[in-house]
Amino acid sequence: MKETTTIRAELEQYIRREGITISKFGENTGINAGTISAIINGNRPIAMLLLDRIGAGMGLEEGSLYELYIDEFIRNTAPNWRRVRPFLHRCAELDKLDCIKQVVEFMMDYLIYAPALFETAEKLFGKGKHEAAAIIYRNVSDSEKYQHSERLALCQYRLFTIAIGDDQDENLWAATHFESFVDRLSEADQLEALKDLANTYASLRRWDKVEWLAEKMGQKAKVQYEQKYGNTRRSERGKEPKGPLFMYIVYSYVMRAGVWDERGDYQKALEYVSLYSDLSWVKEDTEEARRLKALCSNWAKANGYLYQVMSGSLDVIPQYVDYLEKNEGEILVGLHKIMVAANRYDFNVDFVLQRFENQIEALADQHVKVGTYTEQMSADLYARFLAEMACYDLNKDRYTKGMKFLLESLSYSVMLNGNPVTIKCVGLFEKYRHTASSEDKKEYKNLLGEVEYIHDKKDHFYSARI
Repeated sequence: MKETTTIRAELEQYIRREGITISKFGENTGINAGTISAIINGNRPIAMLLLDRIGAGMGLEEGSLYELYIDEFIRNTAPNWRRVRPFLHRCAELDKLDCIKQVVEFMMDYLIYAPALFETAEKLFGKGKHEAAAIIYRNVSDSEKYQHSERLALCQYRLFTIAIGDDQDENLWAATHFESFVDRLSEADQLEALKDLANTYASLRRWDKVEWLAEKMGQKAKVQYEQKYGNTRRSERGKEPKGPLFMYIVYSYVMRAGVWDERGDYQKALEYVSLYSDLSWVKEDTEEARRLKALCSNWAKANGYLYQVMSGSLDVIPQYVDYLEKNEGEILVGLHKIMVAANRYDFNVDFVLQRFENQIEALADQHVKVGTYTEQMSADLYARFLAEMACYDLNKDRYTKGMKFLLESLSYSVMLNGNPVTIKCVGLFEKYRHTASSEDKKEYKNLLGEVEYIHDKKDHFYSARI
């Protein structure tokens, strides 16, 4: 099609070329002949439903007429939201992202449409059309960047959520960029945003950040809890958070216990475990609340075992292993901690590895999302688990098996882009290089090449952001 053509001209040429009448084309497409005639004569705009029918009737691929539609019925006419809204939804369905970008940029010249565009983005986000929604969020956000509106903060929250993935450099940038917008959200949305930020920083191993965000989340949740179950009148309460309020308080304790675990202060970690092991203070009594209370009780039991293992208590391992067998979602984190303790205190945990041999093999396919952990936390955890397995086997002179785990860990940590496990793997390989086969050395060299590429990419990434 020529750039200067129109849908009307294309339709008229098609009918003439095929040698059919307007009535016959109407029969083929289910469109009234009078409507088709009015469209060709320029007396009637084309609605979204008619546009798709016309394209199908002409034998065109879905969405082929959309660029022409933008020029003919959106850019060159007064803004018409009743026409634009269904067009954006249809473009999202067909992943016509460039069309969405063109239309949104045009509509943002009329700031009155910013709220309607935002609501459209929210609906697309809810349907999982994240790339399409992100285009709208960015444009709405740009139009309000000098304001302190809640809508601006929500746009940034959604963009943060969409940006989080396997690339840890991207995740770090997204988290630091979004952080300043959290306090502009509603109180209810702040809790969920703080939880998401804390989880992201946990996967990045930024424990000071995790502690600060978890503490902030817990404080805000306690204030809202008192407002809801204290003397605050119902009419004065704001929007409810995504989950039961008590869970944000509990999750604050869970994350802070995890921070002290990473710092090696297991007694302090156990103190936080005690804060959520007794939930008699919880006032919610719904079915969901009872389910979550049972889950928290499970966490307290598991983490009680875990921190004792990490403090060097070998005698609690059998109890912890029994627990893990009944709680499949906790196997990866449990085995990782057992391996850390085994390497630190020179435990022999072969009996544990034999007991979970099938599950360890299955983890290679399941590590993307484990239990209640986010994908990013699970991915980081899996890479670290493989490194601990490598260390354990190499220290026991099981070189073939150890090298296999080491190279798997290195390969996966490279995929995470910037994961600190890479440094540990490199150190281990150099220590045991003399035991590596020629194939192992070749694979190691190739992986190091990928690491160098990532560093070059990282330098370019940060210079582009500045």
